[in-house]
Amino acid sequence: MRIAVISDIHSNIEALTEVLRAADRHKVDRIVSLGDIVGYGASPNECCELVRSVTEVTLLGNHDAAVAGRMDYSYYYDAARHALDWSASVLSDENISWLRSLPYTYRMGEVGFCHGSPVEPKAYEYIFALEQARELTPFVAELPEVTFIGHSHLCKAFAIGNGEVNDVVAQKFGIRRGYKYIISVGSVGQPRDYDNRACFVICDTDARTVEYTRVEYDIETSAQKIFDADLALNFGKRLFLGV
Repeated sequence: MRIAVISDIHSNIEALTEVLRAADRHKVDRIVSLGDIVGYGASPNECCELVRSVTEVTLLGNHDAAVAGRMDYSYYYDAARHALDWSASVLSDENISWLRSLPYTYRMGEVGFCHGSPVEPKAYEYIFALEQARELTPFVAELPEVTFIGHSHLCKAFAIGNGEVNDVVAQKFGIRRGYKYIISVGSVGQPRDYDNRACFVICDTDARTVEYTRVEYDIETSAQKIFDADLALNFGKRLFLGV
């Protein structure tokens, strides 16, 4: 089975559309979204509706939880908080209800999915460094063989086994038996690894491989929509840089 894992779309319909076209070209069997459909970008309704139509499941990201009234975001910085308020004001009642219904985690056998750390999903803790991955070692027996996460917008993978936690640095790599993997899938709509192309992951459960896939999209159009909306200009400018 080939699974496309997408995350952190952030209301970027141009990026999402190209990612889904790429997933179709790669002949994936299922699509799973790790959440943060909304926030930052200018097309929250379009993204919600497209994700709803194509995914097997979508998880609740922290931005989704914020606009759906499922978490306090008063401590967010001003521009991000304003973007969430704006998103909540333009989202349809149907899409708000859908976001409100989303689960925190999902599992297919030995493949798990979560927006942030799987240990306490509602806390939305980040895992993008070895130190953070090492904090999972007391819980490793409870984890599936592979856990896909989002949240950081970074492409990071960690292998836990034999008493060690190691970085996995490759665009495509195999899943070794006897190890547990935590794989951060990057961002569809707002990459932050200095590559401005949209990013997602393809997991082949039969071949036991994971591959990061990058896709070019119409950044100019996506950014212009942000410039034209009541949103911080930086949310559009950073799309060009991938930061």
